[in-house]
Amino acid sequence: MEITSAPTEPYDFVILGGGSAGYAAARTAVDLGLRTAVVDGAEELGGLCILRGCMPSKALIESANRARAIRHADEFGLSVAGLRVDAAAVQARKRRLIRDFSDYRAGQLASGEFDLFRGTATFTDAHTLAVTTHSGEAFPVSFRTALIATGSEISVPDLTGLGEVGYLTSDDLLAADSWAGSYLVLGGGAIALELACFLEGVGQKVTVIQRSEHLLSSSDFDIAEALERAMEKRAGLTVATGTQLERFHRNEAGEKVAVYAQNGVTKEAAAAEILLALGRRPRVVGLGLDGIGVETESSGRIVCTPDQRSSQPHIFAAGDVCGPHELVHLAIEQGEIAAEHAAHSLGRSARPLRTMDYRLKLFGIFTEPQVATVGLSEREAADAGRAVKVATYPFGDHGKSMIRYELDGFVKLIADATNGEILGAAVVGPEATELIHEIVVALYFRANVADFLKIPHYHPTLSEIWTYPAEEILFSF
Repeated sequence: MEITSAPTEPYDFVILGGGSAGYAAARTAVDLGLRTAVVDGAEELGGLCILRGCMPSKALIESANRARAIRHADEFGLSVAGLRVDAAAVQARKRRLIRDFSDYRAGQLASGEFDLFRGTATFTDAHTLAVTTHSGEAFPVSFRTALIATGSEISVPDLTGLGEVGYLTSDDLLAADSWAGSYLVLGGGAIALELACFLEGVGQKVTVIQRSEHLLSSSDFDIAEALERAMEKRAGLTVATGTQLERFHRNEAGEKVAVYAQNGVTKEAAAAEILLALGRRPRVVGLGLDGIGVETESSGRIVCTPDQRSSQPHIFAAGDVCGPHELVHLAIEQGEIAAEHAAHSLGRSARPLRTMDYRLKLFGIFTEPQVATVGLSEREAADAGRAVKVATYPFGDHGKSMIRYELDGFVKLIADATNGEILGAAVVGPEATELIHEIVVALYFRANVADFLKIPHYHPTLSEIWTYPAEEILFSF
């Protein structure tokens, strides 16, 4: 129920932000009997994932993947002539889907189970918010406990000439009804690479410029290398890594030019448009956190304990605003855990308390090919001084992927060197974001490779590829 005036009583639990983390927290808090309110300042209800992130990007990527598949129809003995990608129609489909998703979330937020303030909020003290609604009303809202789930915003670095030549953000590209023909994509993380693959899929010429020595800088090198090799097989896609951006300008043809250093050599890349995808930052500006003693990192992230408490023990945080991983399924879990602990602190819940455990850390990106990981990486194992056994198997030698003509990439299993317990896995290849879930289940139950190999795998399937690295590790003992 939307509220437009000052409430007369303090709330048990107030949530700043109505996205995935905020809504999950609100739903949990209401279930636990807390008088709850949500403050959301966005023009549209729904949160980043639904409106400008996961769902719109995947809708566009699906169109690009279908176009890419049609271009390879001759491999399957099929003749398809006259393929045309209609940018406006692709965008219209995305808008239709997103409207359905966002309308459903807006209905949940306005369901009346908790109060909803449409506006912005600032902490004036550790138990009070100053709320300003979209219609201009301003009033205090007091609370016993609170959750900050305000998400993140696009980070714009200070790069010489970038503002003058102009650029697009992911928000701009996801809303575009037409495409420029060629793009410089600045960044080598998930958002940059997903959108680079989307653009190539719909027929755009793309150059990716990444500062780190390899794409997906926090991943194992072999994962990034396999993705980079697969991307560079496409005629319309170029990848430059290990770069240092120096400046931007326009050339005589009116194109936007990035000047960068690579291996001590100054180079240039030109395109009709620039896509800035160099990351996001926590949305904390204007919340007044310094004045109430909520500690943040230099990045702006709110410092939290595993129960999602900030340095103010009655104020919690969840989602992108605190990290450590900007992933929707984690944001939802963090929001639920915050609400459970808030209720417990108020003596309102006897439910067993959970804390966040990132042992099953799950990550996926919808590039082409896809990338997915879970658990411990090789790099993390080495940094922790942990002895592991590692085995891989390529899709290029796997029957079902050969039939599908999806030959790029591989799977990798990481197991404890003493008992064979599966500790982590990675996939670069077809349906990676689906295939990884088999290993998530194995990790959850702490299966070792011998246990895993007792599970039947149907033939021919993509998923049976996991049995090959598992066998290699088992036979190495």
